Amino acid sequence: MKRILTAVVLIAVVFALIFFGQLWMISLFALLIAELAAFEYLQLARAGGANIPILWMLAATACLFLPLVPAWPLDAQLPLLSFLAMALFAWNGFRAPLDHVLPDTAQGLFGLLYIGFPLTLIPAIWKQEDGPTLLLFLMVCVWSGDIAALYIGRAFGKHKLAPRLSPGKTWEGSIASVLGSLLAGLAVVLASDGLAARGSISMHITQPLWQSILLAILLNLAAQVGDLLESAIKRGAGVKDSGTMLPGHGGILDRIDALLLAAPVLWYALLLKDTFKLGAF
Repeated sequence: MKRILTAVVLIAVVFALIFFGQLWMISLFALLIAELAAFEYLQLARAGGANIPILWMLAATACLFLPLVPAWPLDAQLPLLSFLAMALFAWNGFRAPLDHVLPDTAQGLFGLLYIGFPLTLIPAIWKQEDGPTLLLFLMVCVWSGDIAALYIGRAFGKHKLAPRLSPGKTWEGSIASVLGSLLAGLAVVLASDGLAARGSISMHITQPLWQSILLAILLNLAAQVGDLLESAIKRGAGVKDSGTMLPGHGGILDRIDALLLAAPVLWYALLLKDTFKLGAF
């Protein structure tokens, strides 16, 4: 019951932000999630023997959201990331044991790019043409795939997918996940078409159906890989869940692991569509 109630509340908050929120609200919410996930990542890293300064991790994660500020120059992103990297390197160089300087710095930077960067793409995607529909498509594909994998895998799963990383995941659940995302993505397309036929512009999809099908499959595959990669981090640290912030679900990182890979895939897909003149979403 806790799992269902938590999921309902989270889905309601996300949907409300997507369709009724402002850019600053979505950015602030994404930043909050990024900070909580970064804190959980620190605990995982420490369980594995790393020692990343918490103040650096939280401040650096917040700095990644600066490019969303309208007055922030776009060419300042790489210098900002370089400064954050050198600051952590210097801190570890003077304070950490010498055999930990490079590993601790590398794990800190990885956490920044693994968690912070993908979540900055959420408000960036929302700002695009038909951004709310894009985000809805992304969330629905990720969530439906996860649900299909969970229940079909439990009921019919026999062949292990990646037992070294996640013993509970099966090929049957993985295939069901792809189909779940595909059906959910098509449902969003049909809903968009239905609203457009009634003169509503609250949801708008103009790309050919084959592109929506391909995008749903790509997002699902990215989400599944993201889930497995987070499992690798947890197993390496010797823990089952990334935290206990979400009743019935574990930690924040456990809930967004699929999104952390799916969001960049969607962003790069949009860039490719723009580069090759394949039209808007």
